[in-house]
Amino acid sequence: MNKKAIKINVSLIIGIIIVGIALIMALFPSMFTNYDPEAIDATAMLAPPSAEHIFGTDNYGRDIFARVIYSARIDLLIGVGAMIIPFFVGTALGIISGYYGGKVDAFLMRVLDIFMAFPYMVLAIAIVAITGAGIKALFISMWLVGWKEYTRLVRSEVLVVKNSEYVEAAKVLGYNDLRIIVRSIIPNVLSSAIVYGASDIVMCMMSGAAMSYLGLGVQSPTPEWGAIISGGKAFLSIAWWITIFPGIFLVVTGLGFSLIGDGLSDKLRQKGR
Repeated sequence: MNKKAIKINVSLIIGIIIVGIALIMALFPSMFTNYDPEAIDATAMLAPPSAEHIFGTDNYGRDIFARVIYSARIDLLIGVGAMIIPFFVGTALGIISGYYGGKVDAFLMRVLDIFMAFPYMVLAIAIVAITGAGIKALFISMWLVGWKEYTRLVRSEVLVVKNSEYVEAAKVLGYNDLRIIVRSIIPNVLSSAIVYGASDIVMCMMSGAAMSYLGLGVQSPTPEWGAIISGGKAFLSIAWWITIFPGIFLVVTGLGFSLIGDGLSDKLRQKGR
């Protein structure tokens, strides 16, 4: 096994381990802590890390470790849930645009240009400001703005694949468009969208945390990494643990998905050779 193959395997393994631990925390939070993440304790406000509260407590006396663990459920839901709809919608639009071309392609590309003219977060914040804060509004905003990258990526792949010999042969044999798309186009363009999707989960998680930090996403007292960081910013000089620990978990979990995406990308490039 060459050095590059070893590196690819290590990236995937580390990413899978990190994401696996996050999934276990999300599915079985009570395995890690006995504290209620929303329970207020007036006798333990702003307590520093200790044997009783290993990550300390916030200004309401809530256990930060419990809130960080229970936040994994919300943040992973945001990351994966906000990626799924744009993945399917954007992939479908990219296939239609690239395969049929002409007026269909021109129309979809003009719509794409309009959305691309606005930065992702600016457009998402504007949508949330219109629909109102909350996790539902967060999902809606990210669904509405997240499809465009998939459309552009898949369209470029389809433009190459549709001119290949096996697609031309399928047309000569009289196969209809649906069969050609399902049997010849999708299997050859879907892998790139999947690789991007793994990295997009990181973007969705970070965007969701940023929106919660701004008070536009998950609302208190529901534990969410971005919301916890936002709640602790006023106490950063005297209670650093409120913001530091959820920030570490957010970054490490995002790193796990990034490593999976990079590992998959390297494997596809190696397979292409």
